[in-house]
Amino acid sequence: MAIRVLVVDDSAFFRKIVSEILGSDAGIEVVGTANDGKEAIERTLELKPDVITMDIEMPVMDGITSVKKIMAVRPTSILMFSTLTTDGAKATLDALDAGAADFLPKRFEDISKNKEEAKRLLCERVRILGGKSSHVRTRAAPVVEKKETPSVPKTVIKAPSLSRYDIVAIGTSTGGPVALQEVLTKLPADYPLPVLLIQHMPASFTPSFAQRLNQQCEITIKEAVDGDVLKPGTAYLAPGGKQMTIEDKKTSKVIRITESQPGQTYKPSVDITFKSIADTKSMNTLALILTGMGADGCEGARELKQNGATVWAQDEESCVVYGMPAAVAKAGLVDMVLPLSHIGETLKGTG
Repeated sequence: MAIRVLVVDDSAFFRKIVSEILGSDAGIEVVGTANDGKEAIERTLELKPDVITMDIEMPVMDGITSVKKIMAVRPTSILMFSTLTTDGAKATLDALDAGAADFLPKRFEDISKNKEEAKRLLCERVRILGGKSSHVRTRAAPVVEKKETPSVPKTVIKAPSLSRYDIVAIGTSTGGPVALQEVLTKLPADYPLPVLLIQHMPASFTPSFAQRLNQQCEITIKEAVDGDVLKPGTAYLAPGGKQMTIEDKKTSKVIRITESQPGQTYKPSVDITFKSIADTKSMNTLALILTGMGADGCEGARELKQNGATVWAQDEESCVVYGMPAAVAKAGLVDMVLPLSHIGETLKGTG
């Protein structure tokens, strides 16, 4: 059965373009359009789409307000179209807080310089968010107890002793901004470990995201810069569009920020950061893989495990997209599976 999509935008031209692109995919059916947020709510209740694509700035009712109301009356996977500006970043983060599942740049050339590739990626994103087997979960959906499976260790929620670790590293993608907020706000100001954050996000978004998290959390959160020395109680967010690695100095661990190389799919990449930690061979690591599509972080987690690291994964039911956590679980790399609501408290650990 085709994925049913509602396209919402105040521009008739953009509605037409998006509808044509999505309609060209045999697995997607555009069931309707709306030209403002108020009409989007009405059409959602009428058409019951699987996925909604939504602009942020619209007359009558903006996209953020519309997302909040839709998630209250009929929770649906919503893909926001965003401008890659500072204001666009702040608005998109507001939309994700309101319940939107994911976002893409509104200019297709910002998705990919290759037009056909950009169209393919848009369709792929909609299929993932709307697929019945994609494990997409809306934020308003009830969280149910996870059933045990042979491939995933039994969840035993027990606070670890933080004294055995030197660093916490967290990788995430789709659904990550809200998940990281949920986890990091639980940590106290005197948290004894440095934290690395690798979130798939455009370069124009990470400064605003780091600033937002820093305002919400007791620990210090900053966008990482080249040469940062790892300090307890500080979380370092990998800059969008670049790669973050760790260099082992004699008296300290230093962050290196480098340009992404051709062929590197994720910018930043969880695998690249995780592997750099493993390469130091001098840190006991607690690595977490949170919600996200794809498998970034799996190979890096494998190398960390070979060096004695502990790996946790977010459980399927609390993920927006159960992709990255599923990859490490299926690979047999996970020591503990946790619902999002328990991760922050468990991460606080014991002395």
